[in-house]
Amino acid sequence: MMRKAFFLCFLGFGLFTKAFAQLGGERAFEFLNIPNNARLAGLGGVNITSGWNDPTQFTANPALINTNWNKQVVISRLGYFADISNTAVTYATEIGDYGTWAFNLSYFNYGDIESYDENGFLNGEFSVKEYAFTLGHSRQFGAFSAGANLKLGVSDLASFSATALMLDLGGTFKHPEKDLTVGMAIKNMGVLLADYTEDNNSQLPLDVQLGFSYKPEFMPLRFSVTARNLNRTNATYYDPSSNNIIGEESEPGFGDELFRRIVIGTELMFSPNFQVRLAYNHLRHQELREQNAGGAAGFSFGFMLKVKRFEFAYSRALYHTAGGSNTLQLNISTEGLIKRKSND
Repeated sequence: MMRKAFFLCFLGFGLFTKAFAQLGGERAFEFLNIPNNARLAGLGGVNITSGWNDPTQFTANPALINTNWNKQVVISRLGYFADISNTAVTYATEIGDYGTWAFNLSYFNYGDIESYDENGFLNGEFSVKEYAFTLGHSRQFGAFSAGANLKLGVSDLASFSATALMLDLGGTFKHPEKDLTVGMAIKNMGVLLADYTEDNNSQLPLDVQLGFSYKPEFMPLRFSVTARNLNRTNATYYDPSSNNIIGEESEPGFGDELFRRIVIGTELMFSPNFQVRLAYNHLRHQELREQNAGGAAGFSFGFMLKVKRFEFAYSRALYHTAGGSNTLQLNISTEGLIKRKSND
C-alpha cells in the first residue's frame, strides 16, 4: 500500500510540475533548500544516501531514519551571509511499538531590516524570519526502507506571511553486504494554507532527487552522487525581473545543463570517530562565480570528530569570492545518560 501511494504521489506531482520550465522568481519557502546540518553543508548541500548515523539527515531523506538514532539530540547552527543565521534542533527516539521517530525545528532569522517609504524617509524596522517543524518516520522491509516527513513551514516577512503544509517521501536500498545505499526522495509536496497576499500565487519548492553512496571495500573513501531538480525540464535559475538566466548570457549547453543537476561528495573515513568531507556543486559554481573567474564557488568541505557520546562537526561552503557559510553541529547521545547519573 505504501509503495502504491509513493508511486501515485510521484506521478501526480511530476506531471503537475512539468509545466514549470525554470527555477527562481516564483517559489516560496526556498529556505528549505538551504542545508540545515553540517553533513549536508560539507557534502555540497544535497545528499539523500549518506548519514545512517546522523539524525539530522532525515530532513534530506526520511527513509534514513533507523533504530541507531534512538535518544539522540542534535543542535546545528548555520552562519549565513549578512548576519543571517539558521538554528536547527533535532531529536530522534523510539516510541514504544511505533518505531523510531525524528523531530526537527529549523529557524531562519534574517534580523531587523530598516523600512523606508517611497520618499526615502525611515519608517522604522521590521523583522524577517522563517521556520519549519518536521516530523518523520520510516519503516524497513529487509534491505529496503520507506519514510515520510510531515512538515509545517512558516514565512514571516514584515507584515506579510505565508504558511504551508508539506510532505516528503523517501526510499532507500541498503546493500546487505556492501557499503552501498541507493535512494530517492520527493521533497516539499503540499499546499499553501495562507499566501503572502490574496493576489499572490506562490509555488512550493518541490524537488525530486535520486542518489547513491558507495564505499569500496579496501578504500577509506565513501563517494556520493546526488541528482536533484529531476521534476523540472530546466535546472537554471531564471530572474523574471530582468528576463535573464542568472549568471549566464545565453542558455547553457546539454552537458552543462545535465551537470548542474548533480552534486558530488566524498567522505574520507580515517576512523569511525574522524571523517573529512569534500564536495562540489556545479549549479552553485555556475550561478555564483564571477564573470571572468570561476574561483572556488561550489566547493565545500568539513570534518566530523566523535568522542564517546559527543560528536562535533564543522563545514564550510564556498559561494562566492566574497565568502561562504559556516555550519557547526553537536550530536549528543542521551541513551543511558539519565540512568547512569541516578546510579551515581
